[in-house]
Amino acid sequence: MKICIVGAGAIGGLLAVKLHAAGQDVSIVARGPHLAAIKASGLKLIEESGETVARLEATSDIADLGPQDVVVLGLKAHQVSAIVEQLPTLYGPQTMVLTAQNGIPWWYFFKVGGPFEGRTLQSVDPGGRIAAHLPIERVIASVVYPAAEIISPGVIKHIEGNRFSLAEVDNTETPRLKLLSETLRAAGFKAPIVSDVRAEIWTKLWGNMSFNPISALTHSTLEDLCRFPLTRALVAELMREAQNVGEKLGIRFRIPIDKRIAGGEAVGAHKTSMLQDVEAGRMLEADALLGSVIELARLVELPTPHLDSVFALVKLLDHELQKAHGRLRIAAP
Repeated sequence: MKICIVGAGAIGGLLAVKLHAAGQDVSIVARGPHLAAIKASGLKLIEESGETVARLEATSDIADLGPQDVVVLGLKAHQVSAIVEQLPTLYGPQTMVLTAQNGIPWWYFFKVGGPFEGRTLQSVDPGGRIAAHLPIERVIASVVYPAAEIISPGVIKHIEGNRFSLAEVDNTETPRLKLLSETLRAAGFKAPIVSDVRAEIWTKLWGNMSFNPISALTHSTLEDLCRFPLTRALVAELMREAQNVGEKLGIRFRIPIDKRIAGGEAVGAHKTSMLQDVEAGRMLEADALLGSVIELARLVELPTPHLDSVFALVKLLDHELQKAHGRLRIAAP
C-alpha cells in the first residue's frame, strides 16, 4: 500500500518506520531540522529490541507525493486546519484518512445521530474548516496508545505500547477497515477494530486531559505526578468532571478512576507529550485535550470548575511560551 504520514513526529515516525520495515511504500511530510536529518540519514527508531533506520521519501510539501491508499494525519489537533486544504492532492478514489489526534476529534458528532448530529466543535475545528475540507466518508478513526519521543532530529524512541484501535466513524465494520487493521498488524502493532470508538476515545482522553496539563505545569513525569498525593487528587477531580460530561452524552466508563490513574503511574518516568512540547517550545494541545471537554460540558449544561482552572493555567503558559518564542525545562545546575 502507498501510505503517507503527514506529520512524522513521535507517533507518526513510529508508524512510518515500522510500516516501511513491513514492506509498505511509505512517504512522510515533516519540516525543519527533523526533515533535514531524515533526508540526510534516514528516520531512526530506537526500540527495546534494537534500532531501525528507514530511508523514506520525505518532503515538506504535500503536493510532491501524489495519490495514496492511506493518509495518516500524525499532526497535533491544532495543526490539522492549516494543512487540510492541501490534502486532496493525496486523494485517489479510495483513499482512507486515518486521524491520529489526541482529544475529542472534530468529527465527534458526525454519523452518530442525536440532537448534536453534524455539529462542529469550535475548540478543535474553529469555523468548521476541517469538516468543510475533509470529507467524512474518507475518515477512519483511531485511538493511539503508544508513547514515544523525538530525542533528536530524525531519531525517535519508542517508550511503550503498540495499540492503535480502529473504527469507522459510524462504528460499522467495512472491508477497508479490515485491510487497514491487517496492514498495521503486519507491521507489529495491535490494531483491533472497536465497536464503540467514542467510548474508547473518552477512556484515552481521561488520562490525556488530566496527566498532560499537570505534567506540563509541574514538569513532572507520569510516575511522579501520580505518586504525589496532591496532584493525584487533582487528577481524580479532573477525571470525575470529565466522566460526568461523558456520561451525559451516553458514554459508559468501564473502569474506575483509581484504576485509570494506576495505569498512568505504571507507564513510569515518562514525560507526557505536552511536557515534551513545553520543553521544545511547541504549541500546546490545550484546546483538544481540555477545551473540547469544557465545550461539551457547556452543551450538556454541566459545571467543570477544576477543568476550567487547569485549562486557564495551561492556556496562559502556552501564550507566554509562544509570545517569547521560548521553552522551559528543569535541569540540574
